[in-house]
Amino acid sequence: MNATGFEPAPDQDPDTASAPGRIVLLTTSHRVAPGLLSWPAWQALHAADRVLCADGAHPQLPYLREAGTAVDETSPTAEELVGACAGGRTVVVVATGEGEPALTDGLARLAGSGRVQMPELELLPASYDLPGARLLDLVQVMDRIRAECPWSSQQTHKGLAKYGIEEAYELVEAIEEGDRDELREELGDVLLQVIFHSRIAEDDPDAPFSIDDVAGGIVTKLIHRHPHVFGDETASTPEEVKAHWLRTKAIEKQRTSVTEGVPLGQPGLALAAKLASRVRTARLEVPLPQGEGIGYRLLALAAHAEAEGVDPEAALRAAARAYRDAVLRAEQGS
Repeated sequence: MNATGFEPAPDQDPDTASAPGRIVLLTTSHRVAPGLLSWPAWQALHAADRVLCADGAHPQLPYLREAGTAVDETSPTAEELVGACAGGRTVVVVATGEGEPALTDGLARLAGSGRVQMPELELLPASYDLPGARLLDLVQVMDRIRAECPWSSQQTHKGLAKYGIEEAYELVEAIEEGDRDELREELGDVLLQVIFHSRIAEDDPDAPFSIDDVAGGIVTKLIHRHPHVFGDETASTPEEVKAHWLRTKAIEKQRTSVTEGVPLGQPGLALAAKLASRVRTARLEVPLPQGEGIGYRLLALAAHAEAEGVDPEAALRAAARAYRDAVLRAEQGS
């Protein structure tokens, strides 16, 4: 055994010593519970002549040993690993979280030198991330930031409220501009607000909740409001879907007024259109208030736009962007 703790393979019969053998680099995802490995991975582990792992605290090791797989906690060099495969042996390397870059780089250099008969090299993913798995990383990162960052650890829901508004507007702008890269980034910024507020909520002494509670709540709501997908109802048109949504929402909320749940702090045109939509959907006969001034004329325009299926807030933003472009052209003398 050398200084690395790696014991080289014993001398081989001359007839078999020239067989190069096989190296299997076994990778796993920390986002999947340890021990949940693919069947090809278990086959490779059971059939291997040796199984190596450089990290003695690797989360998979207890489960491998429980399954009867002996694991040597050692970190061989590329040369040592190639030597251990002599005689047709198979060596499985359980990769650490970094993926063993030093070892793979060393193997690549050996292969490129042309001086060594290289074993067969195989990269075998033993577990795969499920869709949405990176959200677990985000939760972990946010948890650490909340605990260790002097600024983030002091933030409150009220203190972050303005950022939620800003990020929502930036998301809308990215959608309207049609910039896909910007859209992806702004969606991440909005998601950060959700994760951040959920993490803050965990620290509440009286009514704590977590991101799992937030996700669980919206899952329940979505299932309940889509009986045509998860239940026995039928809906073949968007209008029928909307009818299902409004009906189940009304049962859930049990509101006494159509104006309940309409945030008064939203932009004026959006507020006017939302109120007009609630009135129209409820089939109420409520004349628009008459009065002097631009506000009442804007209210009438917003209600008319909503009735025509036009978002007045988006329409005004589009017109404002055209005005901005005209200003830029005028400034450039064109």
